[in-house]
Amino acid sequence: MNLESPKVTVQKSNKEIFDFLSKTENFEKIIPENIDKFEAKEGTFKFALKGMPELRLNLQEQESPKKIVLASASDKFPFTLTANIEEDSETSSNVILNFDGNINPMMAMMVKKPLQKFLDALSENIEKR
Repeated sequence: MNLESPKVTVQKSNKEIFDFLSKTENFEKIIPENIDKFEAKEGTFKFALKGMPELRLNLQEQESPKKIVLASASDKFPFTLTANIEEDSETSSNVILNFDGNINPMMAMMVKKPLQKFLDALSENIEKR
């Protein structure tokens, strides 16, 4: 299953956005407010949204200042969350988040809408940073 957030324009350079998203502890600042738990260590974080199971994401790939890939640490729910960052000007950047998960069709029907809302909220919160 592939989902994409709306493209947002952030009034920061692509390097500033890349540096912010490269630090896993910063995800607490952009995760939606309906969070039950958040713990970060260097290169990894885990969180739980109300009514959802706990997820752990590990920093998998970085391509400065264009791309950051986080991967699920669970074999039961394998997915990646990719932040694609493109320079708009010296002081602004465009960001699109992509979710790519290997999810069976029945599960996909159940999680598609909440995941899309989660991606949309992350994008909006990145834009506000």
